[in-house]
Amino acid sequence: MDFQELCTFESFQQIWRHYGYEGNFEHVIEHEFTRLKGITYLDHAATTLYPESLVRDYFLDISRNVYGNPHSHNPSSRLTHDTVDRVRYRILQHFNTTPEEYTVIFTSGCTSALKLVAESFPWRPQTESEAGSCFSYLTDSHTSVVGIRGVTSGQGVVSLPVSPQELQKREKGESGGEDAVSTTPHLFCYPAQSNFSGIKYPLSHVKGIQARRLYPACDHRGRWFVLLDAASHVSCSPLNLQHYPADFIPISFYKMFGFPTGLGALLVRNNAAGILKKTYFGGGTAAAYLSGEDYYVHSANISDRFEDGTVSFLDIIALNHGFDTLYKITGGMHNIQLHTFGLARYTYLLLSSLCHGNKQPVARIYTQGQFESPSTQGAILNFNLMDSHGQIIGYSQVDRMASLYNIHLRTGCFCNTGACQSFLGITNLQMKRNVQAGHVCGDSIDLVDGQPTGSIRVSFGFMSTFEDCQRFLKFVSECFVEKPIKVDQVRLEKLKTTTAEPLGSSETPPVKITNGKKYEEDEEKPTAASQKGFEYRDSKSHREAYTLTNIYIYPIKSCGAYEVHEWPVGPQGLLYDRSWMVVNTNGVCLSQKRETRLCLIHPKVHLPSNKLLLQTSGMDTISVPLENNVQKNKSYGMCQSKVCGDRVETVDCGDEAASWLSDFLGQPCRLIRQSPDFTRNTKKGMSGATTSTSLSLVNKAQYLMINRASVELIQKQMSSRQHYSEGDPLLDTQNAISRFRANLVITGVEPFEEDNWSHLIIGNTRFMVAGPCGRCQMVGIDQETGTKTKEPLMSLSAYRSGKVTFGVYLAHQRPECLNVSLLSVGSLIQPEPHSP
Repeated sequence: MDFQELCTFESFQQIWRHYGYEGNFEHVIEHEFTRLKGITYLDHAATTLYPESLVRDYFLDISRNVYGNPHSHNPSSRLTHDTVDRVRYRILQHFNTTPEEYTVIFTSGCTSALKLVAESFPWRPQTESEAGSCFSYLTDSHTSVVGIRGVTSGQGVVSLPVSPQELQKREKGESGGEDAVSTTPHLFCYPAQSNFSGIKYPLSHVKGIQARRLYPACDHRGRWFVLLDAASHVSCSPLNLQHYPADFIPISFYKMFGFPTGLGALLVRNNAAGILKKTYFGGGTAAAYLSGEDYYVHSANISDRFEDGTVSFLDIIALNHGFDTLYKITGGMHNIQLHTFGLARYTYLLLSSLCHGNKQPVARIYTQGQFESPSTQGAILNFNLMDSHGQIIGYSQVDRMASLYNIHLRTGCFCNTGACQSFLGITNLQMKRNVQAGHVCGDSIDLVDGQPTGSIRVSFGFMSTFEDCQRFLKFVSECFVEKPIKVDQVRLEKLKTTTAEPLGSSETPPVKITNGKKYEEDEEKPTAASQKGFEYRDSKSHREAYTLTNIYIYPIKSCGAYEVHEWPVGPQGLLYDRSWMVVNTNGVCLSQKRETRLCLIHPKVHLPSNKLLLQTSGMDTISVPLENNVQKNKSYGMCQSKVCGDRVETVDCGDEAASWLSDFLGQPCRLIRQSPDFTRNTKKGMSGATTSTSLSLVNKAQYLMINRASVELIQKQMSSRQHYSEGDPLLDTQNAISRFRANLVITGVEPFEEDNWSHLIIGNTRFMVAGPCGRCQMVGIDQETGTKTKEPLMSLSAYRSGKVTFGVYLAHQRPECLNVSLLSVGSLIQPEPHSP
């Protein structure tokens, strides 16, 4: 069976028989999630999506009823109070418990709930006669759990991270029972489901820790409490607190219903609530207090005691409609668990069996077991893609291509450094070195020294469909698999026949990384050029001289190019290049990603008159001065904005420009320019950036240079792939060049030879190469019409095996010694390659 046959619903049903819910599932998707048309949403572990009937019913509710502040006693306030109480009961009912056993404390989210426990838990420092409290947590924990360490470290409390393997390896056969000698309180935290990999850790650990049978409780005397982080688990799985009575359970409701956001809860076991001690007391939490004397009596009601101020009662009321809609569509969490696990299992089986034409596996999947059962694995699939030589493809490259296909997924470490290190094999020393190299959580630095800093995560929700899996798998096969597509049939059949464990099993196999089968045959590895069907010229053969053929400046960021034959070079790059940008009413930069019509605006710098001309078809041309004297003209207000995460100080360019731009773009916006008194330096982590250089409003570096030979090679690639292009027209050379929005275009160079340069001299100006330019969906925008296409990004990704970089950034070699000079078309170029 080939890959196309495997991507059918019939094939899915052979792998898993539970799909959808009672009634017409397709009808539900069509009417409840119309906004998903054309979108493949696979980021449910971050937030799921709300059904449209949920918000319709909610807004109908609050438009018909008057809900007052629940701290008052008038009729509208009593309605709110009673409704909120009913929601509390529904939450407990959902987790199969009662108000006699648990209390719901509303918070702003799971993180806030964790912080509440951290700040209220009665930590004890060590004394001469007794050991202090211990804060222990599973290494596969969210940042917000590990962050409790920040509270405990200042109180003399021992922090003890425990690996999943260590937890059971050091288990004692007999229960430690209650400790009659020591009452020291300890806290153990672990996730019901890993937000990184979807591994479900045994819920039986709750009683195992409480009974001091499992490590580390078995080695530390005192009373052990368990915090079960259920935020990831409860999005697609049931949780029975009657069977697994954890002491503290933090959750976020947007992961369950998609709406409302900014609302979570801490479920507290009533017999554990008494140990929590607050210091701050807010409105509604006091039974009595005196303002002139240190006298305070807390509320007897547990939820009142910990909910400072007025709760977000309208959001809480929305939860009623969340539960109603969820059960109406799905019938309950058990059905959701079966449906979502089936989609994840199917995707895992196909992705882990998918191979390149040379039989090398396409994916390295980070999981535990082989997706045998929904009792041990959630609806999350975490992986990295590999090229045909077994090299990891950076997750940022995959993310950019996924955006082009309107596939929404998540990349990085997912706020779970422990799991990321464990699965990717990153040592503590490597983590520290990665930070020194400029990599921080949430950035796009996906590889350091060829090793991944994170991975890719796809996750499913109750409204996910087979078509979502199908589109994702076809995306991977189109963009990242060297043809012809191969399937490891032996591995696939073995995985398909794996017997699923019965639901409720708590046995957890050892953690391991599963890869596609490695083939050991001695096969000649094709070169990068030959495997794509093209041949490079011998790099030592005679060639034409390296020459600068085009110079472009982009006075307004994301607007059209202004081509010149010679142009002054200033301390920030080409004079006036990206000195201005367009922002919306909130001061957020508008780019072609959000507003493609920006490319139809053609700014022109007129040096003799000291003016920037704004011109476009159908509009009168206006001008703004090139240099704003802020001191003399107070109409130009100072403001702040952001460019690529950097804070920049800017100057507003006045109402005339704002009105002109707003009329053309059809939305309120303004033109701002970088303040002359503000200095923005090169982003840390740019390779080759050994000295600090000053930047305008560019993304990463002063200049962007591309090679005409590389453009022509990608054109050939597009031509060979035209049957994949879904009707996208082939691009001529000039159109393709314009899409890459470079400052400098050179010729006489081998395709992609510029990637190997460390420095170059153009005319009499010396530059260093600061690194490759990672590409995104903006190169799919036709700069003449503003229309979007998938090319040339698809062909670039296909040719470079998922490495979506094109062109190199340049910076002045010694900016402090730079004299203003000219760059001229026709100038000769002297490159210096990296030392071997």
